[in-house]
Amino acid sequence: MARRKKLKAKTRKKIQRGFALLALLLLVLVIVVVAVLDHRVTRQFEGRRWTLPARVYAQPIELYVGLPLSAKRAAAELNRLGYLAVARADRPGTYSRRGEVISLYLRAFRFSDGMQDARLLEIGFAGDNMVSLRDANHADVPVIRLDPLLIGSIFPTHGEDRIVVSPAEVPKLLPEALKAVEDRKFDTHHGVSPLAILRAAFVNVRAGQVEQGGSTLTQQLVKSYFLDSRRTLGRKAEEAVMAVILEARFEKADIMNAYINEIYLGQDGQRAVHGFGLASQFYFGKPLAELDLPEIALLVAIVRGPSYYDPRRHADRALARRNLVLRVLGERGVVSEADATRAAARPLGVAKPGQKSAVFFPAFLDLVRRQLRTDYKEDALTESGLVVFTTLEPLLQEKAEAALASELIRQDAAPRKVSHGLEGVMVVTTPQTGEVVAIVGGRRASFDGFNRALDARRPIGSLAKPLVYLSALETGRYTPATIVHDEPVTVKLPNGQTWKPANYDRQVRGEMPAVRALTQSLNLPTVNLGLEVGLPRVARSFVQLGLDEEPEAYPSMLLGATNLSPYNVAQMYNTLANGGFRSPLRAVRAVLSESGKQLKSPQLEIAEAAAPGTVYTLDRMLIEVMEWGTGRAARRTLPAGLVVAGKTGTSNDYRDSWFAGFSGSHLAVVWMGHDDNSETGLTGTTGALAAWSKFMSSITTTSFDPLMPEGLDDRWIDYYSGLETSPFCDEDAVSLPFRYGAVLPASQECPPGAVGTPGATMFEPDASGQIPP
Repeated sequence: MARRKKLKAKTRKKIQRGFALLALLLLVLVIVVVAVLDHRVTRQFEGRRWTLPARVYAQPIELYVGLPLSAKRAAAELNRLGYLAVARADRPGTYSRRGEVISLYLRAFRFSDGMQDARLLEIGFAGDNMVSLRDANHADVPVIRLDPLLIGSIFPTHGEDRIVVSPAEVPKLLPEALKAVEDRKFDTHHGVSPLAILRAAFVNVRAGQVEQGGSTLTQQLVKSYFLDSRRTLGRKAEEAVMAVILEARFEKADIMNAYINEIYLGQDGQRAVHGFGLASQFYFGKPLAELDLPEIALLVAIVRGPSYYDPRRHADRALARRNLVLRVLGERGVVSEADATRAAARPLGVAKPGQKSAVFFPAFLDLVRRQLRTDYKEDALTESGLVVFTTLEPLLQEKAEAALASELIRQDAAPRKVSHGLEGVMVVTTPQTGEVVAIVGGRRASFDGFNRALDARRPIGSLAKPLVYLSALETGRYTPATIVHDEPVTVKLPNGQTWKPANYDRQVRGEMPAVRALTQSLNLPTVNLGLEVGLPRVARSFVQLGLDEEPEAYPSMLLGATNLSPYNVAQMYNTLANGGFRSPLRAVRAVLSESGKQLKSPQLEIAEAAAPGTVYTLDRMLIEVMEWGTGRAARRTLPAGLVVAGKTGTSNDYRDSWFAGFSGSHLAVVWMGHDDNSETGLTGTTGALAAWSKFMSSITTTSFDPLMPEGLDDRWIDYYSGLETSPFCDEDAVSLPFRYGAVLPASQECPPGAVGTPGATMFEPDASGQIPP
């Protein structure tokens, strides 16, 4: 019996020692786990650096006296930038309008060349022009920039995007509202709140819906910043331990600011909206510091369920939740109950998608990304907080989208069904700088998908013809008056087959001057001329004007069988519009680091592609395209007196409709067609030219009037015969440049120098150059 008692006692001691050892091991394990978590939390949070996508801005609008801008248009631009219309502009981000006068409190903004402080301005207008610009002391301001429009960001593949804000940029109401609604004991708890969990469970059961959460703000931050989305008991325990560690190691203010920058608040396509800084732009189109009570209440309401309370998709739910937040704020004394009641009567005020949020122009942003990737690694673009200033002009982009959409809608209503459902592209540049100021990548301009402007390579048709005439002019043997032959031609191909081109109307006209062949876009004289000049020379001209490589030197190249994108075409025609000086098209002006340091940016590169006199002569022939040729239909739409130059293009079987044309300050290339390459029933004149004309007539632009290079002289020739003539007796006379002293065959019926009108006596000027009375 005694022996059995001893055995039991011995066994009991072994079990106790085992439990003690197990408890010790568990304690050590807990200590190790806590130590590991402590190290992880401390290391990551102390050196916390959020993934900061590059922020991309449009060109700023420069204000100055004489700017062609009306008060109505200025107010619209301020609304686009998220400025709030008020009775009295008394803080940054506000403006008031009284008739033709706008008082504007400009926001502070750091541009690539330095900081521009916030300041109060008074702007006067008269009709469509700005007539005065003064500061708060009534001193004249020579020029000042509006803060630029945020047009997007370059975020990583996982789609997380944010705008990090400092405590100074956060409205005082926001943290107080978060504590009142999400975590009443935030200032006193140590990371977790058991009472909050019990209270939330009781409230939710009583309400029959989720009205309160049990997690503290610190736990929510830990879940978003450190952990993934799995929901297990182990993960919940890990979250609680890390929350306690975070509270023990860091100040409440740091935790609150991190929460404000980290929490998930919505989805915009592939982009996840994190932090209140970006959410403010996404939902309201303005900085977080400028939000008022109902707007802050809505963002706090969305915290509970960004998808469930999405104010764009579920406005009723969002409104009810916002008003609940306002009631809580009033009941708990964060704001007065009267203010809460007034705020609850306000509409949600959320901007429509793409109206004010930081997502606008995907085709243009695609070009920006591609150009930046030549100088920056992908992680630098998606994680380093770069600030990118681009060449986009939002007003021109808006006009381009409207003009193209209007023409596509018109084609949808046309009797011929083959023109229904067309796609379209427009690329707009400023020729002197090579800056791309607008890109429309398709019928749905805001759709972030296939970028036809950059990637749709289609036959350019007659857009290739000016390159044939450029090549001919460069030889020095040809002029606008040189006779070319509109006659059948048969070309034997290397594979033994033959190529027999024809004019679009199957007619043959015989001899004619080069200017007529180009302006009427005739195939046969162009092919005959191209074969005389030589295919290799014409192929080289594509590279001269800006292509990366020569097209295949097949005879069909002369009529535009070469496949190019609208962007490629814009590059080539930009060189023509810039007098023969080639400048690579660019969409980026400057890049700053997160701290504001200027980084490497694309530089303006200019090279002479062709002799200025040669390009000037070709450009003058392209002006005649708009007066005599396939572009003359634009005259019905363009402002009277506006001089433009351009060329239509139509591919085989009417599959592609093109137009490329320029004024003195803008080049625009338009393509229209079907994605499946089916027939459109349109020529360049009946499709793309119409959209181009609508765009050019809607913007403020200048006439194309380049200086004539030395060694050239204007002469009058008959458009149909090419003979030198006089405008006084030849109604078909056109003025074109020729080398100084060039000998031209003269018209017998209306010789050069003749004056008067047909049938009247003709006189020659005397030695002094005067016409006798």
